[in-house]
Amino acid sequence: MNSRADGDTTLAALAHASALIASFFGPILFLILCDDDDELVRENAKNAINFQIMILVLTLIAAVLILLIIGLFLLPLIGVLDLIFVLIATVKANNNEIYSYPLTPDIV
Repeated sequence: MNSRADGDTTLAALAHASALIASFFGPILFLILCDDDDELVRENAKNAINFQIMILVLTLIAAVLILLIIGLFLLPLIGVLDLIFVLIATVKANNNEIYSYPLTPDIV
């Protein structure tokens, strides 16, 4: 689901992009630093946190599945999917859109 909102597009885009470097800690920082009335940054940061939590869970599952060899194929796939979806979300956030990652529940 994509919706539009007014706010600081740079911070919203950086909330997503920071996940590539700092997992869910980067978006948490942007969630803390955003203004209370900046819906664009707040919602994009929450969505980024939710997605990074899902990536962490999938990575842990793939790490356990390394014992069955399938994890060796899943770990790189998870990394590539993380990169692709974060880049898409960064571009969408830069265009004043609140980007919701696919198949990601609202945890935060």
